[in-house]
Amino acid sequence: MDFSPGLLILCFLVCSVVSQPGISVEPRAATVRQGESVSFRCQVGSDAAEPVEWKRTNNQALQDNVKIGPGGSVLTITNARPGNQGQYRCTVQTAAGRKSATAALNVKFAPKVRLTPAGPLRVRMGDPVSVECRAAGRPRPKMTWKRQGSTLQLVTKEANDANIIQWPVVHPEDAGVYICQAENSEGMTEIKVELFVEGGPGAPVASVSATEMTVVEGHTVMMACQASGSPPPVITWSKLRAPLPWKHTVDNGVLTLTGVGRQDSGQYICNATNEHGYSEAYTQMEVESPPYATSLPDQVKLRPGDALVLQCLAHGSHPIQFEWSRVGRPSLPAGTETTKAGKLMIARLRTSDSGTYKCVATNHIGTSEALAKVVVRAASPSQR
Repeated sequence: MDFSPGLLILCFLVCSVVSQPGISVEPRAATVRQGESVSFRCQVGSDAAEPVEWKRTNNQALQDNVKIGPGGSVLTITNARPGNQGQYRCTVQTAAGRKSATAALNVKFAPKVRLTPAGPLRVRMGDPVSVECRAAGRPRPKMTWKRQGSTLQLVTKEANDANIIQWPVVHPEDAGVYICQAENSEGMTEIKVELFVEGGPGAPVASVSATEMTVVEGHTVMMACQASGSPPPVITWSKLRAPLPWKHTVDNGVLTLTGVGRQDSGQYICNATNEHGYSEAYTQMEVESPPYATSLPDQVKLRPGDALVLQCLAHGSHPIQFEWSRVGRPSLPAGTETTKAGKLMIARLRTSDSGTYKCVATNHIGTSEALAKVVVRAASPSQR
């Protein structure tokens, strides 16, 4: 009989832990964290003629933290480590011949990381360089690269189970410490490599006064860039993937932005150029704004017994907190419900619930108010 590849794979996963009649292992499969312990019990019928024998299915010797209990039926792994992962087979001789059953062990452990080359790296300006990051761990770790002092995740390449950071052409501003992080459900591990850039005489080297800044909407922002080199480099500013804001000036290497808005957030690039080459430095700017609140609806007419639902919405930097009150009253009507998402609800209105309701939206920068006028009036006889 022919078997398709899919059936063969399914059989490998399932059949490998299926016991023969008269013998079984409990549990058939187990998953433990590194450092934990686990036991497997081989259960055999009354016709067993010899003691139970335990072996690894790959024929490797049992490790020193694997012990077999009296009578041989229980195999215990203490302080489990990654090398203990695999399948274990118990075998017994019976009147009908040798019988066996297997159990599978999975050992989860935090990532272990290594870099190739390990560094430190000394590279001449203009040359290419790359570093591979590899991580072992269960579950399989996710790897990312970042630069020390920055929260931005760097763009990298993945190939052959490695996460690779590349510099096709090294510039002076690439010098620094780079961190590869590997993370899974068992933990996070990081490893660092330092890159030194050796430049030629006179080559420009740019630097900025701040690599990251957070500012408030409407304020004026100044970014200063300095550059060394011979002859003195020419300094220009640009913005990543967008033009500079139209309200900007550049004077003696200082970029000034007037009345910044949230759309002005992004990475700003200082470029210093002379006849020996160029150098770049970067400032990441985030513009935060106070909340701007609105109420939906802002006025409503209802009848006694109707349900009232008001939703307070706010634009601005998060997190934003909402608080409802009733203008001219010390408290909201009895039975009023409010939510963290800015909703106000009254299940059954009374005429005394008429009035103006106020929502105050607050973040770490400021506050904003929105009003909603609620009229509760019984229907006139002509409307009944």
